[in-house]
Amino acid sequence: MRLIELKLPLVHTETELKASILKRLGIAAEELVDYSIFRRSHDARKPSAIVFIYTLDIEVRNEKALLARLKNDRQVGPTPDTAYHFVTRASPSAPTRTPHRPVVIGTGPCGLFAGLILAQMGFRPLILERGKSVRERTKDTWGLWRQGQLNPESNVQFGEGGAGTFSDGKLYSQIKDPLHRGRKVMTEFVKAGAPAEILYVSKPHIGTFRLVTVVENMRAEIEALGGEIRFQSRVEDIDIVLGDTPRGQVRGLRLADGEYLAATHVVLAVGHSARDTFAMLHGRGVHLEAKPFSIGVRIEHPQSLIDRARFGKNAGNPLLGAADYKLVHHCANGRSAYSFCMCPGGTVVAATSEPGRVVTNGMSQYSRNERNANSALVVGVTPADFPGDGGDPLAGIAFQRHWEGLAFEAGGGNYDAPAQRVGDFLAGRPSTELGPVLPSYTPGVHPTDLALCLPDYVVAALRESLPAFGREIAGFAMEDALLTGVETRTSSPLRITRDEGFQSINTRGLFPAGEGAGYAGGILSAAVDGIKVAEAVALSLMA
Repeated sequence: MRLIELKLPLVHTETELKASILKRLGIAAEELVDYSIFRRSHDARKPSAIVFIYTLDIEVRNEKALLARLKNDRQVGPTPDTAYHFVTRASPSAPTRTPHRPVVIGTGPCGLFAGLILAQMGFRPLILERGKSVRERTKDTWGLWRQGQLNPESNVQFGEGGAGTFSDGKLYSQIKDPLHRGRKVMTEFVKAGAPAEILYVSKPHIGTFRLVTVVENMRAEIEALGGEIRFQSRVEDIDIVLGDTPRGQVRGLRLADGEYLAATHVVLAVGHSARDTFAMLHGRGVHLEAKPFSIGVRIEHPQSLIDRARFGKNAGNPLLGAADYKLVHHCANGRSAYSFCMCPGGTVVAATSEPGRVVTNGMSQYSRNERNANSALVVGVTPADFPGDGGDPLAGIAFQRHWEGLAFEAGGGNYDAPAQRVGDFLAGRPSTELGPVLPSYTPGVHPTDLALCLPDYVVAALRESLPAFGREIAGFAMEDALLTGVETRTSSPLRITRDEGFQSINTRGLFPAGEGAGYAGGILSAAVDGIKVAEAVALSLMA
């Protein structure tokens, strides 16, 4: 049976938890067989009286009778089935309708889970990744961070694990998930080496260093099940044949080295930065459409400031860890400014994938014990803001490139990032030096005026929102808080539109998936989308 919303003080023992269960259910100790934590969160709205909130799965001696007695209690009920159930399985007695194995393009969270589920169902997928394996890729990424040397094919955006590998490893989402695919994601992560607590804490995260091992172990399982993963295998072109209807059919793929692969079921799980792939698809007539996203900057504060603002006298309590925040402000110019991808105890990282551009992102390790908290502060933009007449689905990419190029120039033209103290930004004057909040971005930062590399309406929205956020979190708009620009890749600038069967609306056999296709945002939602698309591919293969 399941018990929800059981509240205990911040500091409590396992004995006190058990006693609360007995009291809440009105049972004797000998009637309780066992219990497990399904979810644990905390309520810090009153920093002086923080409480933990539990959802528990409980085994009792006579569950049927107890459920009958508590039938009117809305916080007690049967434990739901959260196990993952495969939609089909391949077998020799039920061959697929095509001799070609399914192909997955990309090994980010979406591609990895699409490949894993297909492998677990027996379909032996071929997975193509333009970048390198995760450990080789890590070396190339450090090459940019430490030496200012960019590898356009192996970086924060491209390579095994996708962009999520160099992030906080956050595993929470607001997507609707009635079939518990998210639980499947968490279970597979734990099986691959993630900490078991991600199954029950309210805001789970893994951290970059642990994600490397998790990704490698998932790869090993896919290969053990008959799947194949090829690195440094960029898809150069897609072969689409037109039939009697306006809708084309995928027939194969051509790789950058000239190899041709016959394929009729292709999962397109490229990330939001696969700009050359988007251009190729557009040229081949695959239906794309521009979509809104957001741009802005990264802001850094001392993590201790955020902890005190959120937890008061309980700041620093190891049970709570590093505090986070989520902020939004609706501005006078009609825009909305909000915090995004908040990284407690983390660092700001260089995230460009193209020469001559500067892009920022945030990252944390599992420990979240770096001195600064950082978050994106971004403002929404729409296709109406992009260059041209609104008919070009690639216009959002041109928009991103424009501001990333200006950030490269403002940072000094060497992959240093432009930075500015909040006090200077609000006053409209360039920064000439930094204060006590030391930048975590590497290779380095260049004090300047961030208005040089952001649209005027974004600058106006951020200047209005910072004082408003300061009223919610004391010290948020402090003079020496540090802004680093620019953050442009919050989500894909386009959508590869798909139908109810998860196939492109004008190209059969092409299954757009995940962040790059415009159907996810973050590790968990991308992984869940990968599972959905794998299910659709499997059903199509068995039809």
